Amino acid sequence: MAFQIQMRSHPLARGAHAWAMAALLLLPMTAGPVAADLPATAAKLKRSVVAVGTYTAVRGTQKQPRGSGFVVAPNHVVTNAHVVPRQLDEARRETIAVYRPAADNRTTMRPAKLVAADREHDLALLRFEGAALPAVSLGRAADIREGQWAAFTGYPLVNALGLFPATHRATVAAIAPIAAPVGSGTELTPEMIKRLSAPFAILQLDAAAYPGSSGSPLYDVASGRVIGVVNSVYVKRSRESAIKDPSGITYAIPVDHVRNLMRKAGVR
Repeated sequence: MAFQIQMRSHPLARGAHAWAMAALLLLPMTAGPVAADLPATAAKLKRSVVAVGTYTAVRGTQKQPRGSGFVVAPNHVVTNAHVVPRQLDEARRETIAVYRPAADNRTTMRPAKLVAADREHDLALLRFEGAALPAVSLGRAADIREGQWAAFTGYPLVNALGLFPATHRATVAAIAPIAAPVGSGTELTPEMIKRLSAPFAILQLDAAAYPGSSGSPLYDVASGRVIGVVNSVYVKRSRESAIKDPSGITYAIPVDHVRNLMRKAGVR
């Protein structure tokens, strides 16, 4: 009995007990919601995620997915501009196409056309044929915070792994300028000079993206709102130009540029 009374009265014991209780109270508020929300949020986002590529009506490989995209309005998809070929092979009746997995491991294909492109931010807006698909909810760049939980869903290595959407968890590691400083003027490329003349912020993520992930929606885990468009190829050319071997860092274009592209195209 005396031992118990002595422990309760000791200030260090009271401090340790308080810290332990605080830690237990904090655990459900940090790890719990992320683990609980992501499966449900990803399942909802998958309905709006598509693969983007080309379709050839004659000769050779007909279906050729190149990247990912997501529905932003009825029959409208946003993807990276570099995913969409600048020229189509008319002789082979090549068209832009949107792909989605269907039952029995089959794939549905919908012809699409380029509505508008923002080459500066590597974004493209497409309109596809057929029935409308569920559209995502768009967030705002002003609400993005470094350190927040996020995820992206798309079709990595789509030509090798098939049309199976994959979800990757990430955090927004940094909000940084697209063009990084260089040691001297001799290291500047024409592309970097262009970026420095019209700089904008990009999102740096602590997750790995793969060929085919370009154009995937980056979204807030809790709300499901899209906050960016995954992009590595385009951003790395400016951001990592001084690095001999590209890093495994993934980047994303903030969602406000998607809003601007849609507004200019008159799409809501």
